[in-house]
Amino acid sequence: MNSVDLLTDAFTRVQETVHSAVEGLSPTDLHARLDSGANTIAWLVWHLTRIQDDHISDAAGIEQVWFTRDWASRFDLPFEKNATGYGHSDADVAAVRVESPELLLGYYDDVHEQTIDFIGGLDGRALNRVVDEAWSPPVTLGVRLISVIADDLQHAGQAAFVRGVLERR
Repeated sequence: MNSVDLLTDAFTRVQETVHSAVEGLSPTDLHARLDSGANTIAWLVWHLTRIQDDHISDAAGIEQVWFTRDWASRFDLPFEKNATGYGHSDADVAAVRVESPELLLGYYDDVHEQTIDFIGGLDGRALNRVVDEAWSPPVTLGVRLISVIADDLQHAGQAAFVRGVLERR
């Protein structure tokens, strides 16, 4: 297994987890909060997708799917168009409203496709390229990709947990 195969497998596992957490849910379930400060499934999946879209497009030097495929307009959220959910308040979490699981999954799948296309063209040497000098030590592409995978899996797992709790009520 090479680095491209490993990264493809990891991002595909994220996609599988996102789909199993979201498919078939009602809007009520997508927006349910386990308590007043908890994240919703809709927010968790939107946020993890926005982070992946933002970070991968930046590393690849391409535009975000959020803009190129008009997802920003389709979601029509009350935030700045480039918002990713980082630093969102409880009110911001509640403001992420979607009419169907298909909207969330459509955006996620478009980002996943762009991600897989990007990593498919990488080799091991590319993973050493510095993509963010704002940190000490500077962040390489390999570290950035692992960071996105870790963040995505954490939030996808949280969404799956929320779904499990909702199904047991």
